[in-house]
Amino acid sequence: MLRSLKQAVYSERNSGHAGLGSAAYAHFTSPIRRYPDLVVHRALLAALGEGEEAPGLAEARSVAADCSARERESMKIERGADDVCAAYLLERELGERGLDAEFEGEISGVIRAGAFVAFGGELGEAYEGMLPARRLPGGRYELDKAEVALVNRAAKARLSLGEPVKVKVGGVDAARGRVDLELAGG
Repeated sequence: MLRSLKQAVYSERNSGHAGLGSAAYAHFTSPIRRYPDLVVHRALLAALGEGEEAPGLAEARSVAADCSARERESMKIERGADDVCAAYLLERELGERGLDAEFEGEISGVIRAGAFVAFGGELGEAYEGMLPARRLPGGRYELDKAEVALVNRAAKARLSLGEPVKVKVGGVDAARGRVDLELAGG
C-alpha cells in the first residue's frame, strides 16, 4: 500500500501534510537523525530568536532537492540489501525443505513481464519473487488497463493483486537478490 502512494519530497515551501489534513506542518525527529531535521530545527530556533540563522530560500531549495535524492538512493540500496538477504535465507530454507518445496503466497504487484509474489516460509511472508508471464500456463497474458492484473483472454484466466497463489521456486540468484517462481502444480 505504501509503495503505491506518491513519495514525499523535501521542499523549501510549506505545503502542509495531506494525511494529517494540516496546512501548516514541519517535520523533524528528536533526537535529530537526518540533515533535513537539522535544517528544520535551526529554522525553528531562528524563528524563536534563539541564535540560529535560518536558511535562505535558495539554500533551502538546494538542500531539499539534495536530501530527497539521497533518500531515494538510500531506499534503493536498503531494498536491494533486503532482497539479497532474503534470497540467501530462501536458499537455506530450500536446502532444509527440498527444492520442490511449495509456498503459499499473494500477488503483490503486476507488470507486463509478470507478477510479483510475496510468499512465506518459516518466517512468514519473508520472500518476494517474480512469476514470469511467459511461464504461466495457457498462453499469452497481458497487463489489464488498470494495471492490477495479468489477463489471458483466450483461457479466461486472471492473476490479480492480492490474489492467493501457491508457488515453488524456479531459481535463486542470491547475490543479485532475484527469485524466479513457478506456479505450484503446473
